[in-house]
Amino acid sequence: MTETHKTKVLIIGSGPAGYTAAIYAARANLEPILVTGMDQGGQLMITTDVENYPGFAKPVQGPWLMEQMRLQAEHVGARIINDYVIDIDVSERPFKAKGDSGDVYSGETLIISTGAKARWLGIPSEETYKGRGVSACATCDGFFFRDKDVAIIGGGNSAVEEALFLTNFCNSVTMIHRRDELRAEKIMQKRIFENGKINVLWNKTVEEILGDNSGMTGLKLKDTQSGEISTIDKDGVFVAIGHKPETDLVKDVLDIDKEGYLVTAPDSTATNIPGVFAAGDVADNKYRQAVTAAAMGCMAALEADRFLSIQK
Repeated sequence: MTETHKTKVLIIGSGPAGYTAAIYAARANLEPILVTGMDQGGQLMITTDVENYPGFAKPVQGPWLMEQMRLQAEHVGARIINDYVIDIDVSERPFKAKGDSGDVYSGETLIISTGAKARWLGIPSEETYKGRGVSACATCDGFFFRDKDVAIIGGGNSAVEEALFLTNFCNSVTMIHRRDELRAEKIMQKRIFENGKINVLWNKTVEEILGDNSGMTGLKLKDTQSGEISTIDKDGVFVAIGHKPETDLVKDVLDIDKEGYLVTAPDSTATNIPGVFAAGDVADNKYRQAVTAAAMGCMAALEADRFLSIQK
């Protein structure tokens, strides 16, 4: 039997932004409801060592950190429901969201913290060999490539982090980047250049993923400067070229930038619809860090509280 759940603050999506918003809203006696979504805990659930989140002298495991955030949110009074939102109506207040379960969630304010998902190359052969040598999650699948030679595509922090992680299992890791310099932080770059298992192929794009009935066997590359085509033998490839913000539910009603991220007011999490706020990677196309997502969750909850007080 379906049910309608009412709250002053409805939070869609878990992860650092959603859980932090729930913590702050609960401590403000707003009795928030957080609907977790399909990927409970967000991207940190597939992150092993987290060493850049304040408060921990040594690296912590991503799933453990997210579990602690969830437990903290529940401890201070947030109600967390495991459901997946399939439709959102922001045409009037209270805003309404329909879950895959059939339940309806009604909120006087709405905080969207649905995060982002990995981007793929978009070439046909990628689909052919997904799960058969092609992956977008080194921490999920790296173990299966023990003592193998793999490649990773990308040049940002995520690509570097995954390349370093793969050296724990793989015989060698080849980074493929379309430019002649990486976008990753300098300290991360230093780590890969000093790692004997990692080498970088500059100014290269992947034209095709090669393989046979057994799975992926190599890559066809194109030089971005000369146009020269070459091939390399690899047992696997990991795609780390960025993320797609999860905005499909609201892309026709909320303002979105050219990269697909929700647009918020300067120094605010407010969207173009009063009472609707956006926090975390769904609205952050610049930093995309756990600590900044948590900060935005805090901001969203405080702004939701302020908005409600003005409506009285």
